[in-house]
Amino acid sequence: MQIRANDEATTLFEQAYDEYADAIFRHCYFHCFKREEAKDMMQEAFVKTWEYIADGNEIDNVRAFLYRVATNLLINAGRKKKQVSLDELQEQGFDPAGDDDTWQNRDVIKEEKAMDALQQLEEPYREAITMRYIEGLEPHEIAEAIGESPNTVSVRVHRGLKQLKSLLHDG
Repeated sequence: MQIRANDEATTLFEQAYDEYADAIFRHCYFHCFKREEAKDMMQEAFVKTWEYIADGNEIDNVRAFLYRVATNLLINAGRKKKQVSLDELQEQGFDPAGDDDTWQNRDVIKEEKAMDALQQLEEPYREAITMRYIEGLEPHEIAEAIGESPNTVSVRVHRGLKQLKSLLHDG
């Protein structure tokens, strides 16, 4: 979806919000694990995107652009905070399932191990795996969002999966 400032910009922006707000929220949440902070970052990503459009700039791929803005916000926030473990997050009430009833039918132990293993990955690999398999972005969209080449993203996904499988096998 291409957006640029004109008479249709408001409508297209509202469509982008409806279509991508939940995904941008999840992206932020899987990095900060705080609902209010993730919601604030998601909203800020949309505000910055709107300001960019209002300044007369054109966006070819609004989804990738939103992920890039959100990722930059996360990086800035991450510089100010320390890392926390999955156990600490769960003690604080972190529930990756939310209110979804299907969660009860899953193998919770395996998923907790997978989330723990995901947290152990180095940041570029964790980000690539999260954006590819949790957010469902294509490698070229991830590349645009993080400012890397699609080849670099594909290598990170491949290496991240290899490390993740190793962590899960050893654990």
